[in-house]
Amino acid sequence: MPRRKFGFPALRRRTALSLLPMGFFGALLLGSSARSAATDHASALSLYDRPALVPERPLSVYHLGHSLVGRDMPAMLAQLAGNGHDYQSQLGWGTSLKEHWGPIEGINGFDVENDHPRYRDAASAVESGDYDSIVVTEMVEIRSAIAYHDSANYLARWAERAHSARNDVNVYLYETWPEITDPEGWLERVDLDLTRYWEQQILLPAAAKSGHPIYVIPGGQALAAVVRAVIERGGVDGVTRVEDFFALAPDGSQDAVHFNDLGAYVIALTHYAVLYQRDPSGLPYQLNKAGGSAAVSPGPALAELMQATVWRVVNAYPKTGLPNLP
Repeated sequence: MPRRKFGFPALRRRTALSLLPMGFFGALLLGSSARSAATDHASALSLYDRPALVPERPLSVYHLGHSLVGRDMPAMLAQLAGNGHDYQSQLGWGTSLKEHWGPIEGINGFDVENDHPRYRDAASAVESGDYDSIVVTEMVEIRSAIAYHDSANYLARWAERAHSARNDVNVYLYETWPEITDPEGWLERVDLDLTRYWEQQILLPAAAKSGHPIYVIPGGQALAAVVRAVIERGGVDGVTRVEDFFALAPDGSQDAVHFNDLGAYVIALTHYAVLYQRDPSGLPYQLNKAGGSAAVSPGPALAELMQATVWRVVNAYPKTGLPNLP
């Protein structure tokens, strides 16, 4: 059998050469995908070069999410914002952006969570153009949302739907948190997840696809910063630990992910600071729940610390839409 100087029989040479393009072009495709992702991220980052416009009047806000939005937090936000602020929502139990996109029959807890006067169907609300700001959040565990619910694609879809209805709408992704019992550590997860999951795998791909900035309400960052500030001071107004910001289950056991009234207040402050681009210092801290009953209030020292910490976090994070302030 004739041989080439490479030492391959003719048949083996043809086999080897036939396999070469597979590995070669596979490497090219991988390299191309990596370059494309880097280009998408770069183009997405450039969308944040211009800050969002500062609101000159009370806002109309639509909230899309689950129990880490809830009924009480948007009601607290409305009280912080004052007369003229309006809002509606669609909620579910642990509902993803993908599930909200589909028929309501696929949303767990739909009838229970939306049995209130502030409910409005998500598709019709976003398509109406009635809202200055659309605030959406993804289900948690965020890793599962990315793996099984196509988070970036559906965030882009909601953003595109909003901008198709109204050019000047601002779309926000509300960043949340893992369970406080997470074996990696709650504070550690909040620190790491912002970049590795919320930004790199959801926010930036979605912004690049939609062609518009999707701003961030850094709820997890703000809550973690408040928890750290309280711990560093050895406690403030009787609040000493992360669990003090999270609810108790009906049987008295610790809820690992849902905020209590103190946690809701921190998140309402964060929404206010981002949406209105205003320092929340000095705002009321004795607020009511959505049903009209009084919420558990922070003490005055804790309220002051919460407000100052939230404003610091919001100003330090460039994707909130706020201008770079000194």
